[in-house]
Parts: sequence; structure tokens; C-alpha cells
Amino acid sequence: MTNAYQRKKQPERVRQQLLDVAARLSFEQGIAAVTLDKVSQAAGVSKGGLLHHFPNKLALLDGLFDELVARFDRAIAAAMADDPVERGRFTRAYLTVCFALDAEEEGKGWQVLTIALLAEPHLKARWREWVERRSAEFDATDGSPDCLLARFAADGVWLADLLESHAIDASTRAVLLQKLKAFSLQ
Repeated sequence: MTNAYQRKKQPERVRQQLLDVAARLSFEQGIAAVTLDKVSQAAGVSKGGLLHHFPNKLALLDGLFDELVARFDRAIAAAMADDPVERGRFTRAYLTVCFALDAEEEGKGWQVLTIALLAEPHLKARWREWVERRSAEFDATDGSPDCLLARFAADGVWLADLLESHAIDASTRAVLLQKLKAFSLQ
């Protein structure tokens, strides 16, 4: 017997939908509220469909981490490609991307991930590995204490944005970014 209607399978679209729902739920209700049942229901995907892509919550968080870090890497690469000065190029790109996170819709995804990094030791270790890899990769051009200080400051702005602890107007934000970028040239 044949089925008169078969839905066309779109595994990448379904996977992305699951990640989007997990990010939204995490942002709205906290990372602890993200369960496989809630994600599958909110995404309109069967639990089996979710388990096909993500066998457990950690795999789902890993998928979200991978997606956001890949976007972060692409944004950094694009900013580096636009910068003709080699010394401190990675640091300036990192600053540019971190300062833009608050202004973009993607900032919500990073808020979710930052909360997950604090709550999930496995993800914290993965972020540390990313930082160590990039630090080693760009050590010759961005290994100075001034570049490190600038990246630490960017992390502080990122955290302040996440916590909404400081109301920084756009002009002050631009001045901070320029001052930190100047460190990368020293």
C-alpha cells in the first residue's frame, strides 16, 4: 500500500528548526527549562525526529554551540579580511564582533550560549579550547599583553550586555571600541 501523500524530508531544515527552538526556549526560560520534550513539541517535530538529530540534551546544546561558534568564526574571518594591518588583526576582529553582538538578533543566541557556558562544564571546556586554539593560531600577531587586555575588555562588554548591567549609549560604545582597537596596535 502506498501513501498518497508523503512529506518531503528536509533534515537540515528540521535540525535548524530544533536548534532555533532550543535557543528561544533557553533565552525565554533558562537553559534548565530546555528539555527534549519541550523542544520537540515547540518545534512540531516528533520526539523520534528530534532524537534522530540530537540523541540527548547535551548533543542539542553541542549543536547550538557548534552553530554559534561557526557564525562567530565567520564574522571574525570577515572582519579580518577587511583589515589590512596584520598586527592585532584577530583582536580587532574579535572586538568588532563582540561589540556588535548586543545590536544584532544573533546577540540573543550568544546570550543563550553564554548562560549555557556558565552552567554546563562540557561547553565551558569547549569554549576554552576555542580560545586556546585561536590564541595559539594568532600568537605571532596578537600575543601581546595589550591585545590580551583588549580581548578581556571585550569579554567584559559581552558580559555587561548579557546582564544588562550598564547602559552604554552608541557613541560611548563606539569610543570604547576605538580605544580598545588602539591597544591591538601597540
